[in-house]
Amino acid sequence: MEHEQHPRWRDMSPTRRAVMVLGALIQFALAGAAWADLARRPSSQVRGPKWRWGLIIAVNFVGPLSYFRWGRIPTAEDSGPETG
Repeated sequence: MEHEQHPRWRDMSPTRRAVMVLGALIQFALAGAAWADLARRPSSQVRGPKWRWGLIIAVNFVGPLSYFRWGRIPTAEDSGPETG
C-alpha cells in the first residue's frame, strides 16, 4: 500500500488555492461568530458547560455549526421580531 502525499501549496492550481483560502475564511468566521456568541451568552442559555462548547467550536466546520444548532437555548432575541 503506497502512502499518498498531500499536494504542496506551490503545486496547487490557482483555483484550488482560492478554494482552500475561501474554506479557511469561512471556517474562521464561523468559529469567531460562535465563540463571540458563547462569550456573550449567559451560562443559563447554553446547553452544557460553556468550556466544553468552547472546545467543540474549534473542531472544523462541525463545531460551530453544532453550537448554533444544539448548543444554544433560544431566547426571544434569537427568534427575531415578532410579526402579527
